[in-house]
Amino acid sequence: MQMLQLKHLFKSYHVGDTVTHALDDVSISFRDKEFVTILGPSGSGKTTMLNVIGGLDRYDKGDLIINGKSTKNFKETDWDAYRNNSVGFIFQNYNLISHLSIIANVELGMTLSGVSSKERHEKAIKALTEVGLKDHMHKQPNQLSGGQMQRVAIARAIANDPDILLCDEPTGALDTETSVQIMELIKELSKNRLVIMVTHNPDLAKKYATRIVNFQDGKILNDSNPFKTEAEKDTFNLKRTKMSYWNAIKLSFTNIMTKKARTILTAFASSIGIISIAVVLSLSNGFQKQIDTTMSKALAKYPVAITPTATDMTSMQTRKESDKNVKNRGYVIAKQDESEEATHNNKITQAYVDYVKKINPNYANNIAYQRTTNLNLLGLTNGKAEKVQFSTADPDSNQSIAQMRSQAMSSMGIGSSVFPTTLDKDKGNFLKQNYQILSGAWPTKATDLVVVADNKNTVNINALKNLGFDVKKNSKIDFNKLIGKKFSVVSNNDYYQELPTGMFVPKKATNSMYNSGKKIKIVGVIRPKNEDSMQLLSSGIAYSDKLSQDIIDQNKNSTIVKAQRKTKRNVMTGQNMNATEKKQMMQTIGGSSIPTGIMIYPNNFDSKDKVLDYLDKWNKGKAKKNQIVYTDMSSAVTTMTGGLLNGITTVLVAFAAISLITSMIMIGILTYTSVLERTKEIGVLKALGARKRDITRVFDAETFILGIFAGVLGVGIGYLLTFPINSVIYKLTDLANVAQLNPTHALILIIISTILTLLGGHIPARMAAKKDAVIALRSE
Repeated sequence: MQMLQLKHLFKSYHVGDTVTHALDDVSISFRDKEFVTILGPSGSGKTTMLNVIGGLDRYDKGDLIINGKSTKNFKETDWDAYRNNSVGFIFQNYNLISHLSIIANVELGMTLSGVSSKERHEKAIKALTEVGLKDHMHKQPNQLSGGQMQRVAIARAIANDPDILLCDEPTGALDTETSVQIMELIKELSKNRLVIMVTHNPDLAKKYATRIVNFQDGKILNDSNPFKTEAEKDTFNLKRTKMSYWNAIKLSFTNIMTKKARTILTAFASSIGIISIAVVLSLSNGFQKQIDTTMSKALAKYPVAITPTATDMTSMQTRKESDKNVKNRGYVIAKQDESEEATHNNKITQAYVDYVKKINPNYANNIAYQRTTNLNLLGLTNGKAEKVQFSTADPDSNQSIAQMRSQAMSSMGIGSSVFPTTLDKDKGNFLKQNYQILSGAWPTKATDLVVVADNKNTVNINALKNLGFDVKKNSKIDFNKLIGKKFSVVSNNDYYQELPTGMFVPKKATNSMYNSGKKIKIVGVIRPKNEDSMQLLSSGIAYSDKLSQDIIDQNKNSTIVKAQRKTKRNVMTGQNMNATEKKQMMQTIGGSSIPTGIMIYPNNFDSKDKVLDYLDKWNKGKAKKNQIVYTDMSSAVTTMTGGLLNGITTVLVAFAAISLITSMIMIGILTYTSVLERTKEIGVLKALGARKRDITRVFDAETFILGIFAGVLGVGIGYLLTFPINSVIYKLTDLANVAQLNPTHALILIIISTILTLLGGHIPARMAAKKDAVIALRSE
């Protein structure tokens, strides 16, 4: 049956004003099994006809018919599929891909056909066996002789079992003996397919061909065995070609590995930007952790505070006006100070206290309550009862107990003698997390007290004097004198006496009064874990909020509390009080369980936002006067430091990114260089049926590999640089392990490197895909 037919084909080349007719009205038909040689002098058009038949070149007019199928309307992908499935090329210069092994060269065409790896390998071995090179399959092309390389080219051409074998001067680069061997092999192959060979050697044509066609000036002069047939039914089927991304990567990887030194230098040059950014991010990450650590301590020292009065920052921001000068109209306007106008009185209720207690321990596990409740303390000195206090005020001063307590509470919890209540003990204990025990044990009961020292093991001298110790400046007190020391908390009814006037005054301390009270004792001495630890508790005595609550429960129905509830006069001083002053007096004598302030300690910065959201929910739907305004004492510091560091990081990364752009341009240049170096390979791939997108994919794969390699190299070098950088920073600042490369940042940098190199190399890759196959095959 008919296999191939050329009908009135024309093909011309235009060079300036000169027109060359390579094919001038050529018509010829070929049998499906025969050995045809095209004879003719150089420039006669025989190679052009071979390229047109093989689909490497396009005819201008006429038609090429394959098994009854006209190719007039063939698309580029149709020609690619035709070359891959129906045509095998054997070139004069072999055109093997130097960086691939023999077996890989033979498998290449089938790789484009989508043949499975196993089947591909089996067919390649069969083809190499057929040409007598099975034992050489794992060698490289440069390890073979010319005849052996041509045999490999033949094996590659027949591996995919094509219907047509096109040979362009297959013995032109071989000696006589080897030429005979190759011709014998090609003649044997013509028994099962159509073989068309271009040659200028008439002796070879006469000896081996079954049909000789003489060609000159683009025309057929004569045909030794012409074949004529009527139009056949279209029986031609195209199988689309497709190179997978994985095969493209493997092909490019083998090419890269043949130029290891250049690849490493290229990757290093491309990685400079990545190295710069990795170092910047490492430093930024490390400094951020240092800041976070410091700020976390600040969070403990400056918690979210809820106090009787607060500044409503939202109101101040809402009322903030332009700083521009207004016109002088001859008058001034009376206005309240913005800070005064923004002052908000918090009405802390029991319902709000209960709401705060329900906060999620995952966000804030420690809450401190400020209370001004008088503990009515007595101690024994040489067996005699004396009044004592847990204050750091000078005991010889004339301050009242209430004044001293007010002074101790004035700094919003800092210096408070009450340590925070832990909501979920499984999540840690506030004291144990921030303090270390010097002697004794941790408090476990409401009646347990601890002595709080600073990191130098010093305790406020006034606190010690108030506890009944006869000390002077720099006196040393053994732990055993502190541990086990007891005090008595006396109830209001035992502590105060009512005068005939209705006023109340403290009774004189007696041993019987001491014996009647609740006994509490010092169980341990603690101090902050290190010099950087926050010092929430003031130097002196610290106790739990449970003790305060127990005292309030004991005294809430005492005589003095009942009397104070009935009058606006202070039952201890006789002075008239307003509502606020009366409330404070009730809290002092244990008549109110509502704390004067609440300190919430978020577990970390992320948790702080959750805490603020929780507190904001309370205010939703409530009138302004009933809302509770809190003070986020750490926000100003964290916003300033975080914003500053982020700004510096952004600027440094931006500068480092310039080198990334430079790297991208350099990758483009190097990819273009690779395109020039691999021009013949492009021609071979196209001859084997590779589509434009396959060619693009091969070079994109190469830049993809380079991008990943450059990214990994850059991240690796950046990581290694953190060690000397940390050493230098430590010597200059005593800060350890500042530079720390975040693994997430490292992964992102590798991805960025890959994307940028792909972008930089894609344009040259597209240029490679558009190269003319015929011209590419002629390149050296």
